[in-house]
Amino acid sequence: MTKTNPGHYFEDFHIGMEIRHATPRTVTAGDQALYQALYGPRFAVQSSDVYARAIGYPHAPLDDFLVFHIVFGKTVPDISLNAVANLGYAECRFLHAVYPGDTLTAVSRVVGVKENSNGKTGVVYVRSTGINQHDTPVLDYMRWVMVRKRDPASPAPEPTVPKALSVLTPDMLGDACPVIDPAAYDTILSGAPDLFGDYAVGERIDHVDGFTVEEAEHQMATRLYQNTARVHFNQFTEAQGRFGQRLIYGGHVISLARTLSFNGLANAFQIAAINGGRHVAPLFAGETVFAWSEILSRDTLPGRDDVGALRLRTIATKNRPCTDFPLKDTDDAYLPEVILDLDYWVLLPSG
Repeated sequence: MTKTNPGHYFEDFHIGMEIRHATPRTVTAGDQALYQALYGPRFAVQSSDVYARAIGYPHAPLDDFLVFHIVFGKTVPDISLNAVANLGYAECRFLHAVYPGDTLTAVSRVVGVKENSNGKTGVVYVRSTGINQHDTPVLDYMRWVMVRKRDPASPAPEPTVPKALSVLTPDMLGDACPVIDPAAYDTILSGAPDLFGDYAVGERIDHVDGFTVEEAEHQMATRLYQNTARVHFNQFTEAQGRFGQRLIYGGHVISLARTLSFNGLANAFQIAAINGGRHVAPLFAGETVFAWSEILSRDTLPGRDDVGALRLRTIATKNRPCTDFPLKDTDDAYLPEVILDLDYWVLLPSG
């Protein structure tokens, strides 16, 4: 009897299956520092205890996507160790701020399964929740992942595809953000003068800069999250795989796009939710990531006048700067340079 974990294959999942994921993680200031070293985000609230306290936080919270990646990483050995690709996200809400010293665990529930027509893989839909040491949910999201079958001859399950909200409404946002003092929000120190009232629906922002991805940094980042997916690490197997090389973790692209967005959205200090996201095409080491964002809507939060919410659509591309905002071709198909299409909410000080 083997003592090693081969991971779950598609036929191992069933509707209602609940999985408590291993390895509680106490997050530290060191994790935040390494995350900043890997991506270079400059958002003031996450960078400075003094700045965060001045506007109403007890001290600087962890970067929102660092929390997301750590919770996500806990689910990989049970959900996506045998994945072909992570396909998308929906209904992701940041529910409580996470600070250095907090301990995170995760639990997932299978909410959908659907075998693919090739009979070799299937899509598994899960809802995962990150929980802190006080049993308080800090993050909740749905994702779907394409998983290999152990035996292509095994019978297909009855397909179940869960419905998800296409957009989270303003009354569902802001739980992870304490009430802040906008008057104490120093825009000189934050890096830009533009606050919530300075953005318009339909505005497009080219984030200008680009990041070339290296093997060492994306593997270090993925190890930081304790993400064990083989497609990111094992060149011995991936050389014979679909792409012939290791695939960069999609969350790495999300964090790069978030860092790039500082140039144009410096005061979008918190991610409140992800409405949906697609990893449109793979990214490999040596390729350069660019990004641009469009303002889809502007909303106030019920009962709050300290912050406002912008709904953004951020597009990341590879090896193609975004001066012409590329997205789709004449056949309504994504251009091959598009690697990420992310729809999400950010919070900015009112003003």
